[in-house]
Order: sequence, then structure tokens, then C-alpha cells
Amino acid sequence: MTGSKPKLGLVLGSGSARGWAHIGVIRALTEAGYAPDMVAGCSVGAFVGAAHANGDLDNLQHWVESLTWKKVLGLLDVSFSGGLIKGEKLIEFFQRNFVDHEFAKLAMPFACVATDLATGREIWLREGSVAAAVRASIAVPGLFTPVVREGRLLVDGGLVNPVPVSLCRAMGADIVIAVDLGSDRMGGSLRQPANDVEAGESAGEDGELGWAARLRKAFSRQRPGNGELLPSMAGVLTTSIHVMQMRIARSRLAGEPADVMLAPRLGHLALMDYHRGSEAIAEGRAAVLRMLPALEHALSA
Repeated sequence: MTGSKPKLGLVLGSGSARGWAHIGVIRALTEAGYAPDMVAGCSVGAFVGAAHANGDLDNLQHWVESLTWKKVLGLLDVSFSGGLIKGEKLIEFFQRNFVDHEFAKLAMPFACVATDLATGREIWLREGSVAAAVRASIAVPGLFTPVVREGRLLVDGGLVNPVPVSLCRAMGADIVIAVDLGSDRMGGSLRQPANDVEAGESAGEDGELGWAARLRKAFSRQRPGNGELLPSMAGVLTTSIHVMQMRIARSRLAGEPADVMLAPRLGHLALMDYHRGSEAIAEGRAAVLRMLPALEHALSA
């Protein structure tokens, strides 16, 4: 790196709705003069990273901040075959509003991680359709249906590499800033999303389609015969997967550490609180501000 500016890589980790914090991280880094030269992402980190690499961060932030729980449900298409949600409506929206072309046409280098369901291998996606790659990276098992890509059945990259520092270094990064959404994860993972109760809506409301009512029920906590309030089906599923991802991330990061680690404090957000983007974005900014001395040290070393 002698005599030349080091290449700065940004790693955006998995974390479901808490991933909207990545938007705040990117904003704060850029404002502080540390705009990344390349981005690697996993799951929701791939979603945000792809939009940023395509120059669509403004549009993404505007959309995220406008989300309500009802709008979130409107983007989900029930499957009950291979996963609760097909993911087609979400990716069609992503293609239409953010990224709809090949990796080679992005404004900056970008790559994301998925998992080969048959072999358990980590798959780095750096070629072909960006939207298709993002769809594979976000395919949480049991929640989203898997994606068939080049003969492989792919699911969420968080199963093997939730914070893909290794991928970012392979892309050529000299200094890596990584965002780990798991360090404060367990505080509110099973809490009910602030959805139908706070919005004054109810499952099966007049005019609501049967599938929408069932989907709303899947994401809402239930009271069985004994009256005890239990986590939703989706809450149990996503939290269980993220417990595993947290453990995997600890192990991977011990052997493949980033130069600077950012850890947004998001334990108060449930993993399906996609409609609380403003809070997550604000905490992403705060996480960068807390680590500015470490950033300055890493880049001056």
C-alpha cells in the first residue's frame, strides 16, 4: 500500500430487519470521508449493498422509511412449498426500483454470499444477475423458498458466513470495515413486531384475502388454550436461525477479523421489524460515530 491510497472494503452482515442499519452506516462513513471502494454482503446486507453499489441508496432509504407493517405484508407472497414466502414479489420490486442488471455494470465492485443447500458449501456470487444473486443470499431456510442457480439449490449465506470478511479481502480490500448485527441481537428477537396491534388492524379484517390473514397470523404472537402469549411461528424460525448465525459469525470473525468492527445496538428490534427502518438507520449512524477513532487509526497505520 506504500505510496497509494489503501482500498477500503465494507462488509454488511446478515440480520433480517436490523439490516436497515447498514444504510445509516454507509451514510455516516461517506460523510466522515471513508466511502468504501467495494462492498460485500450477506442476506439483508446483500440487499442494501447491491442498492448502494448501483447508486440507489437514496431511493432505498426513502422506501425503507416509508414502510409500514401492512406494506411489508404486501411484498410477501405465500408459498408453503420449500418456504413460507416465494420471494418473487420482493425481488420484482427490487429489480423495478433498484437493481436490474449484471454485476459488471455496477458503479463499484460488489459480491454476496449464499449457501449450497445440497453440499453446505459457501458460494460467492460475483457474476450474472445482481437481483438473482441477492434473492439467493436472502433465502432464509423455511421462510423464503430456495433459489436454483447454475444447477445449485441456494439459500441464505448467513448459514456459512454471516459477516463475509473473507470475501471482501478476496475482492482486493486492503482495509476492511465490517458490520456485525448479531452482537446485540438477542434482546428482542422473540418480541412481537409492532404490527397489527399498534396499527389497529386485525387478522381476517374485512376484505383481507385468506392468504394475507394466514400470513399475518404467522408473524403475530398467539395465545393458545392456556392463555400464555407465545412467539409467532416466523419469530421462532428466524430467531433460531439467527442464534446459529451469531455463533458461526463469532467463529469466522475470530479467524478472519476485520480491521474495524461496527456493532449497531439493535437488540430492541425484533428480527421482522422491517417497518422500523428509521430507528435502525439512526443506530447505524451512531455505530460509526462511536468507532471513528478506530477508523482513523486503521487508515493511518
